[in-house]
Order: sequence, then C-alpha cells, then structure tokens
Amino acid sequence: VQLQASGGGLVQAGGSLRLSCAAPLRTFSSYVMGWFRQAPGKEREFVAAIDKHGVSAIYQDSVEGRFTVSRDNAKKTVYLQMNSLKPEDTAAYYCARSRRFAPAREPGVYDLWGQGTLVTVSS
Repeated sequence: VQLQASGGGLVQAGGSLRLSCAAPLRTFSSYVMGWFRQAPGKEREFVAAIDKHGVSAIYQDSVEGRFTVSRDNAKKTVYLQMNSLKPEDTAAYYCARSRRFAPAREPGVYDLWGQGTLVTVSS
C-alpha cells in the first residue's frame, strides 16, 4: 500500500497550488492524515493534519491562514490547498498516515508515508 502525492509544480510568489494525496487504504476514514515538507538542506517539518472525519485540523504557524487541509473519505484522498505561496514554501511535500485519535505534529506518530511532490515558488 502506498500513498501517492501529486499536484506540485512551479508557481510564482502569491500564487496557489492544490496538492492531492491518494490513499488506497481499506479503512482510510480510520486514519488521521498529515502533510509534511522538506526543503533542501533542512529537516522534514510538519505542515498540516486533519482528523478522521475532516472536521478538525491543525497547522504550522507559518502556513496558518494560507493553507487548508481537507479530505474526501469516499475518494480516499486528502488535499492541501496552498494560497499566497511564498518562496520559503519551496519544498518537497509528503502526505502521511497516523493511527492517532487526533491530528498530530510529530512525524514519529505517522507510520505510512508517500513519495513527495515538489513545490517550487519563484520570487
């Protein structure tokens, strides 16, 4: 079973992108889903996470108000809408699955990761 992230690309500062993560998990709606990113030369960092029902979400402070995480349990897909993009948002973005009850920031509680999709924001 793999998670497949897509939707990355090159965008100018101030622009928008929508990332998708297809998660063909038999019990997709049982999992918290998260987004992380890793810029060149930096450690992977938390971006956003959403609860099993798509009701509750948490965000990294730097993306709060610009990014929105959502999910469609029928399609087994989680999304990351990114608006007002900045050059510092440039990174490879990863989706991941957690068995935790509530959305979490710690990478260690996510047990299944997808391959990244690259987002490049030009100034």
